[in-house]
Amino acid sequence: MDLTRAFMSDVKRLIVKVGTAVVTRHDGRLAVGRLGALCEQLKELNSQGYEIVLVTSGAVGLGRQRLRYRKLVNSSLADLQNPQVELDGKGCAAVGQNSLMALYDTLFSQLDVTSSQHLVTDTDFMNDSFRTQLSETVKSLLALKVIPVFNENDAVSTRRQPYEDSSGIFWDNDSLAGLLAMEIKADLLVLLSDVEGLYSGPPSDPGSKLIHTYVQEKHQAEITFGDKSRLGRGGMTAKVDASVCAASSGIPVVITSGYATDNIIKVLQGKSVGTLFHKDAHLWTSVKEVGAREMAVAARECSRQLQTMRSEDRRKLLLNIADALEANESSILAENAADVAAAEDEGYEKALISRLALKPGKIAALAKSICVIADMEEPIDRILKKTELADGLILEKTSCPLGVLLIIFESRPDALVQIASLALRTGNSLLLKGGKEARRSNAILHKIITSVIPESIGDKLIGLVPSKEDILDLLKLDDVIDLVIPRGSNSLVSEIKSLTKIPVLGHADGVCHVYVDKSANADMAKKIVLDAKIDYPAACNTMGTLLVHHDLSSSGLLHELLVELRREGVTLYGGPRASSLLKLPKAQSLHHEYSSLACTVEFVYDVEAAIDHIHQHGSSHTDAIVTEDLEVAETFLHRVDSAAVFHNASIRFCDGARFGLGAEVGVSTSRIHARGPVGVEGLLTTRWILRGSGQVVNGDKGIVYSHKDLPLQT
Repeated sequence: MDLTRAFMSDVKRLIVKVGTAVVTRHDGRLAVGRLGALCEQLKELNSQGYEIVLVTSGAVGLGRQRLRYRKLVNSSLADLQNPQVELDGKGCAAVGQNSLMALYDTLFSQLDVTSSQHLVTDTDFMNDSFRTQLSETVKSLLALKVIPVFNENDAVSTRRQPYEDSSGIFWDNDSLAGLLAMEIKADLLVLLSDVEGLYSGPPSDPGSKLIHTYVQEKHQAEITFGDKSRLGRGGMTAKVDASVCAASSGIPVVITSGYATDNIIKVLQGKSVGTLFHKDAHLWTSVKEVGAREMAVAARECSRQLQTMRSEDRRKLLLNIADALEANESSILAENAADVAAAEDEGYEKALISRLALKPGKIAALAKSICVIADMEEPIDRILKKTELADGLILEKTSCPLGVLLIIFESRPDALVQIASLALRTGNSLLLKGGKEARRSNAILHKIITSVIPESIGDKLIGLVPSKEDILDLLKLDDVIDLVIPRGSNSLVSEIKSLTKIPVLGHADGVCHVYVDKSANADMAKKIVLDAKIDYPAACNTMGTLLVHHDLSSSGLLHELLVELRREGVTLYGGPRASSLLKLPKAQSLHHEYSSLACTVEFVYDVEAAIDHIHQHGSSHTDAIVTEDLEVAETFLHRVDSAAVFHNASIRFCDGARFGLGAEVGVSTSRIHARGPVGVEGLLTTRWILRGSGQVVNGDKGIVYSHKDLPLQT
């Protein structure tokens, strides 16, 4: 619901409606804990300057529970044996309203908030003078930071079922809340329910999906409503009717769960909780928009068509994409410049802006990397192993595409090009979700690339996922999507892993080390350390920690290293030993990815201590040693358990293009499937092909297994 942030920032006056299922428990008693959490949210918002009106249900249910108890106490055993007559709803309302308001008054008083009570009926609103006076009264109370609490006065209402009658004014507390929102010109209406929001079907149905943004033209005919409220008379149908009415009048509405303790605050922060109704929703979401499953299934079909292309045709396709990128360089850079300017205006971190910007020569470099991938050996259907199982029974292990890849990446629009070219070469289809900060850049790159793909393959081969809500739906499709590759911050990768059953390929941190041993060549050490830190500080393969042998603590080499780093603008922090010996500010954590011109310095006593430090505080990404002692170097290379380990070379070499992979979809610190920079081979899996001449198992009778390895070319 990122689209809500723009208008949520303008919200000052809001109406919150809480339903009977939230106010009461299943036995009819008050849900005091939920009401307490609700009042605490309203208190916090009230103190922040928001004007709040509360519309509450629950009086009838609460009154019924109390009157049943009173009737039980006053009944004889003979009375209890007679058929029990249902209690009058209006009497229940009269008793329950008193108890409900007493509780609200107590809870708000404990929070130093003043509330007021307002009981209304539909006939009241037929009087224009009443409506004018009501608006004036509410506005004066809001100016005094009072929270008015409204409820329909069911005790004296003259209407009977069906409650939606010819008066057409309001017929339950949901429509009352919508009416009040229009009367007092509220900026937002929040309807709290016992479910997360509006679903495509009954929430108990596993096939039902949460609708994040309601588009009447699209969803009105698709939704199947479940049962009405278990205690009140509204239910989701009433909430949707009230929401549509208020939204059409220009008041945004969000239906969300009242069981969560902070959903109202999250709504005002623009977070994706519940279902949004807005008069412009049809402009945000196409009525014919393809759902997440349809998008993924279409991508799989296109992938199968791509695999039927001859290798030379796929090669030409990639070369055509490279040409198209260079031909449209000026348009790409113009859109990217607009993204960078917007990011700067919004105050994004310098590291993110650095990753976002397409620097001079970047398009040419991307085109060159695509050509390298195009000229690689055909990756699909390569015979990796050939075995004679028995006479006339030949088994082949061959390479094949993974299938459908969901790639989620932040900031870097060049990642879209690299990933798309690798996917095309390996016969995979893509669902891509870039960061909103790169929206313009990603859109034009996607347009250029897909414009070159032949119609015979299909335009759904590479899909651009429009919103975060779609990602949440796609992450549930473990039966269609084969691999998720998140590229970005630690928080992004960790969040994706927690949200899906689909295998995830990625790294959670880029905490990389350079260890300068006591036998290091001074000039070499300075070059490697400086390159590892300043070549591209925002990258994941940049130096986060400089480990130095303790014997160098007072050496000229260490002094020169620190001077050079500071000269380049690097902020230095110290580990426990280095902060004391070198008088450096103490690092908050030894496991920290700076992504900027900063690093930690720490002393270790030998290579064993360096290895232990890396294992304890590193992220298994890339680590290097600078030493002239070959025995020490081999110890480091073979014992450091990272995806890439270097000797006398900068850790910045850990990159798909520099490794000769043409490009990379990311750097994996996983130990399953692929590790390190992931290129063409990381996007392939295997399958088995068996060629026979009528053989059957039949309990292995009459068959002699030879299991003989055969030459691959025969």
